[in-house]
Amino acid sequence: MSTPDASWPWRAAIADLLARTRLAQPDELAAEVAAAVRPLGLTATIYLVDQEQRTLRPVPGPDTGDAEPIPVDETVAGRVFRTVSWEPVPAGDGHPARLWMPLLDGTERLGVLELAVRGGTGHADIDLGDEAFLAGCDLFGQLVGHLIATKIPYGDALLKVRRVRRMSEASELLWRLLPPMTFVCHRAVVSAILEPCYEVGGDGFDYAADGPSLFFAIFDTAGHEMRAGLGTAVVMSAIRAARRAGDDLDGLARAADRALEAYLPELRFTTAVLAHLDLDSGRMRYVNAGHPPPLLVRDGRLVHELTGGRRLPLGLDDSGREVGEETLRRGDRVLLYTDGITEARDRDGAAFGVDRLAGLVRRDAGRLPAPETLRRLCHAALSHYAGPPADDATLMLVEWSYDAVRAMLPLA
Repeated sequence: MSTPDASWPWRAAIADLLARTRLAQPDELAAEVAAAVRPLGLTATIYLVDQEQRTLRPVPGPDTGDAEPIPVDETVAGRVFRTVSWEPVPAGDGHPARLWMPLLDGTERLGVLELAVRGGTGHADIDLGDEAFLAGCDLFGQLVGHLIATKIPYGDALLKVRRVRRMSEASELLWRLLPPMTFVCHRAVVSAILEPCYEVGGDGFDYAADGPSLFFAIFDTAGHEMRAGLGTAVVMSAIRAARRAGDDLDGLARAADRALEAYLPELRFTTAVLAHLDLDSGRMRYVNAGHPPPLLVRDGRLVHELTGGRRLPLGLDDSGREVGEETLRRGDRVLLYTDGITEARDRDGAAFGVDRLAGLVRRDAGRLPAPETLRRLCHAALSHYAGPPADDATLMLVEWSYDAVRAMLPLA
């Protein structure tokens, strides 16, 4: 393995980690990360956020010790995760000085990384606020995040850390089909959240960015459990195949109609919103297949619902070819949701409703990164239920903004 470089020891640590992880299994990743920072006089503990985004759970490794899950709310580590920021903590109460930093795959929030100064190593003079030290931490943390995302598909260990209970068969199917929960490019942010994550029925979402075109969609197949999950899987696959063949929005909807009729004729239907956003001009075109209308939020207030582009739900062949259109302004947010959000009912039978949803969006607009806005919105809706959720609850937020992009980058 490499030896530390006296001029900038992080270079050696990064090279060392790359060499160590080329053949590493997912369950070996935490140990290799810890070994790579040991020559710098540091320990490393990886915490991954659970599927519900309520706790940060330690990945077993040599530096994990007796580490316990950490709540996302009202803790230092949780604040680092929520705000995508860094926080140094001075030594005290028997604990060494340490740095909490967000763990990201690009901009997808995976959890947090704790780097602590090892006692008795001759590195007690490490300055957690030093710019060169933080620059090294940043590059090292980016690499760890990418490695986690790369290693997850090759085993179960990292997935199991993120789960607190058994996942249903339908959820297992859909989670493997969904894209990452957050995507950020230079001109836009896309973020989504799906609950209850262990028992997903027919909800889903998708997006794809190529050149100036951003496609995004949300789905809700009628029914529950595996039948609904299969319907959403068929719809997503048909739309992806048609999109990659160059079909327009109407063509995507008709491809889904044909696929449901061919493979699941007994299934009733899938509601959906399919949209294209031109990242150069802000022109948004969309088709609404029987789904709740998206909300347009501008300058922290609800402008209106996007009520155009109506057609019958997917699977119910519709001769209409209406396509809705809206021109966004820089900073506009488009919120898509399934009815599991707005139809959540409390003990008195009162629905969560669109007005409450819009009010929470207004409250958090511009104050929080898009993924954190959705996390809070979804948890607020779920807490409104009197008992277990009766339906899937999915939210998707698309923001056309340079400022939103900057808010997604780590803050030292």
